Amino acid sequence: MLRVKVPAGVLTSDQAEAICTLSEQFSNGILHLTCRGSIEFHWLKHEHLEGLFARLAEVGLTTRGACGGAVRGISCSTTFAPGFTVVQGIAQKLNRHFAGNPDFEGLPKKFKVGIEAGYQGSRHLIQDLGFVMTEDAGEQPTFDVWCAGGLGRLPQASFLLAQAVLEDQMIHLIESVVVVYRANTPPPKRLKFLLNTIGEEKFRQLLQEEMTQRPLPEPPVLGEDTPLVPEGSYIEIPIFGGETETSLLRQLAAIARGCAGGYLAVSANQNIAMFAASASETKALKSALTQQNIKTDDPDILPSFRICPGKHECRMGLAPTRDIARSITAAVNKTTRSSSWAISGCLNSCSQPQLADFGIVTKKLKTADDGEKQPLFDLYRRDGNALGKCIGEELSASTLYELIGTLK
Repeated sequence: MLRVKVPAGVLTSDQAEAICTLSEQFSNGILHLTCRGSIEFHWLKHEHLEGLFARLAEVGLTTRGACGGAVRGISCSTTFAPGFTVVQGIAQKLNRHFAGNPDFEGLPKKFKVGIEAGYQGSRHLIQDLGFVMTEDAGEQPTFDVWCAGGLGRLPQASFLLAQAVLEDQMIHLIESVVVVYRANTPPPKRLKFLLNTIGEEKFRQLLQEEMTQRPLPEPPVLGEDTPLVPEGSYIEIPIFGGETETSLLRQLAAIARGCAGGYLAVSANQNIAMFAASASETKALKSALTQQNIKTDDPDILPSFRICPGKHECRMGLAPTRDIARSITAAVNKTTRSSSWAISGCLNSCSQPQLADFGIVTKKLKTADDGEKQPLFDLYRRDGNALGKCIGEELSASTLYELIGTLK
């Protein structure tokens, strides 16, 4: 598997077409969209990697830092809330500063940064550092900063670290937190482990000491070739389970070039979004999609269902997540059909099930009477702005479907 970092989740049509070509050449012509706005190739061979890296670099993309102990790709307000135009530019600057920077690699484990235009979706809760824009007036926007969140085997919501932080203070703060994390955390632990070990008061003390002695960095600037989606509306094309054939992405890239300024984006729900700067562009975009028989809704699938590859393609996967998701789609009743759903094939929770209205986590395998290993699932329900709470533990697939059918 190779994960391509897509800064702020935004792609140009040229970049999308290049990714399609690489998948067709070196993989199976199928791409996986992640809920952090990245794109994955699966079934690659080692001897193809060098060529892949070079071709991605030609179109301004990289895989460096998309996995492993590094500052990961900067996720952005993939709900496309008002203010996305502002925060995507900041996300691009942060990505330019941290992506491939050896000073912020070799960390105990992954370090995730997210920037949001508002509190919709609550994705700040699961970041090592989450920035939520609170004011977009004056010379610079201001942000609430949330710290030490994460999912995985021990889900933990972030805590409010600071308020009214200006854009030009963000890199200094991120660098300082990363240094404190690296200096005080054993591998392979995340920042939340450090916080739980030393406590918030000690963490704040170490952070203040680092920020005081650390020189202020030069603010990064955006290049002329940086993709920035203009203010306007968007249309989201549903991609079941985030799995798309390159033929569809090629169609969308061509449509985007003609009707959407040449931009596409990967949404938090693993769909493709396309943007229109005016009412006339929106009309043209809808017409182009209709002519290509591309649906903007699909009655056969749930409106929002995040899915990790599971055992279909992941060594950690315990369950065939896409098959389970299709069965869940059939089991869901009218009351909960419009809710958001997510399923993870293991305890790592890559599809963010604790942030969905209803989330399923594959907890473990159990050996059945016939000797076959069957997955067991935990079911989560989210009410309010906190992480979801477990309402059913170690459920068989049949029991899970029965319970889902009774939910209200």
